[in-house]
Order: sequence, then C-alpha cells, then structure tokens
Amino acid sequence: MSQEAPRPYIGGQAVIEGVMMRSPRSLSIVCRRRSGELVVRERAVPEPEQSGGLRRLPFVRGIATVVESLRLGSQALRWSAELYEQDHASEEEPPKPKASKVLSTLALSTAALAKLDVEPDGPAPSNGKSGGLMGTLPIAFAVFMFVALPQVGAEGINKLFKLGLDVGSPTFQAITGGAKLLIVISYLLLIRQVAEIRRVFQYHGAEHKAISTYEANEELTVANAGRKTTMHARCGTTFLVMVALVSILVFTGVGALLPKVPGGRIAESVGFFLMKLPFLPLIAAITYELQRLFARYCTTGPLRALLWPGFLVQKITTAEPDDNQLEVALASLRATLWREAAAGAPAEVPDRTFPDYGRLLADPGYTAAGAE
Repeated sequence: MSQEAPRPYIGGQAVIEGVMMRSPRSLSIVCRRRSGELVVRERAVPEPEQSGGLRRLPFVRGIATVVESLRLGSQALRWSAELYEQDHASEEEPPKPKASKVLSTLALSTAALAKLDVEPDGPAPSNGKSGGLMGTLPIAFAVFMFVALPQVGAEGINKLFKLGLDVGSPTFQAITGGAKLLIVISYLLLIRQVAEIRRVFQYHGAEHKAISTYEANEELTVANAGRKTTMHARCGTTFLVMVALVSILVFTGVGALLPKVPGGRIAESVGFFLMKLPFLPLIAAITYELQRLFARYCTTGPLRALLWPGFLVQKITTAEPDDNQLEVALASLRATLWREAAAGAPAEVPDRTFPDYGRLLADPGYTAAGAE
C-alpha cells in the first residue's frame, strides 16, 4: 500500500475583483470581468530547491517569503487593476475627489500587507519586471504608518502627560507598541470605508473560505466553501498584529542598549528611529516563525486563544462574500491545483477566459483539480 503524498500548502491574496492563489509549484490569479467572464492567469513557481539551501533556513525563510510575497502580491494587484480600469474606461463616471483618489491608491497598495498569507515559502516566479510604484508603496507607507507614526504618537503622549521618558526606555517602547496597534486598527477601519476596498475584503473572505475547504479535504464547491469561516490562522492581518506585538518585546529589550544620539530630543528621536530600521527584518522573521507554529499547533484546543487577537482584527479585513466571489476564489484554487497535479506542464501558459464559472468547471483540468 503506497503512502499518500502530503497535500501542498496553499496561500493567497485578494485582488481587485479577483483572488490570487499560490502553491509551492504554481501561482494563479482569477478575476471576474464586468461582463461576468472569468480571466485566468496561471504560472509555474520554480522548485524550492532551485533557490538554494540558505533560503530554507528558519528566520532566513521568513524574510525572503515576506519580501517575495509583497512583490508578488503587488504584481497581482497591478494586473487586476489593469483589468478593472479596462472595464470602466468606456463608462462616463464623475471624477473622484483628489483626496479620495489618494486614499484609494494607498489603500489598494498597502492593503496587500493585510491580505497576504505567509505560506508557502517557495520562491516567487519572476517575469523580469519589478512591482514598480505598487511594489514600493506598501513597504514605504508601512514603515511610515507602523514605525515612524507610532513613535511620534508616543512622543506626543510623553509630552502631554509630562512623563519625562527616555526614547529608548521600556515604558516609552511599550507606549509606542500600543500606539502601533491603535494605528493599525484605525487604518484598517478607515480603508474599509472605501467601496473598492470593501469589495476586496469580501474577496479576502472568499479566499479564506476556499482554502479552508481545501484544507478540510472537502469537495471544492460553493456550497461547501460558503459554510466555512472567513478567519484563517495564516492570514496577513494576523501577521500584522503579531508584528506589532513582537516589536514591543524586541524594542523593549534592546531600546535601552542602543546609543543615544547627541543634539537634543528631536535628533535623539530621529536617530533612534533610524537605528530601529535594521531590526525590522529580524522582527518579520521572528513573527513568521511564530505564525507558522501557531497555524500548525494552535488551531484547536485551549491554545486557539493565541490566535484570537489576529482573528478579531481579521473581522475588519474580511467580509462575507457572495456566491459569485466564492466562485472566483474556488476557480483560482482549482487553477493552482491543476499544475500541482499536471506532469510536464509548461512554465507559462496563455491567459484563459471563460464565459462563466460553469464553463470553467467543464474544463477537464480544473474538474480533476476540484476532485482531489
């Protein structure tokens, strides 16, 4: 009796009117056009061994995975945005206020941080193009929002209440961490008010439901996926919350050990901010490993309580999807699983368009993927 091979981990991300799914060997994006058609883009992911053994080491893999996932997610988001703009190019719509456009752009680019699942940890496929502005914005804006702004907030509290705290003191760092959590939650609540982001958060919920159906080894149907929760242990939202908590512990421990910059309070604050930046990859690496452990060993029983802080914030970044959105998530999952089961598939296949979900299901490859 042959031993059944372990099923691959599936990660994903919601994009504009679509869902990206990723397995160790495959990546797919499915978007629904305004006409109702489903566009499928599927690509091969190089074998993990081709990236070298160093990348597979604990902590190193966390940094590499987060960076590559952000790049990959930004590329998927950009592609979905191009399809969305094509569908709306011929429509006469009143121009949005400039402030609304700025908020939408920042929200769509940085929402990737809250919607990326941190596994699998294989290398991402490259098409020779960088993420451009969409790839730079999430990282730059995240550093401002979740590193610089919390420190400014802590400084304001320090002055308001005349606490007289040193920038590197454990108490000041604890206040900074609290401000960081408040900013993360407030920011997510703010962007949820943008209509486009609410739609993306519905697709985020659909992505989680589809993956949970797969992980439960159930048939990949809308009915089965609809019964699943929108919460998931490997969600990027949970990762963001854990980053904030881990950063409190790290900077509370090392803050007092960092040298002071002479020149007054402003110079000291700026210097401390710059000295914190090299620690960000370490914090991301620690958080990645912790989330892997929590996702594998804390999903049932009393230890599930460790996941609840992330689940509570996921209630902001996910929303209950409709059946059409579940179809898109399941289609993306089937397209990803197709390559996992296909032997000798080409590294790149042309984008495919299906009139509706039923026609996609009639494709022999996707039907077989759903029957795994």
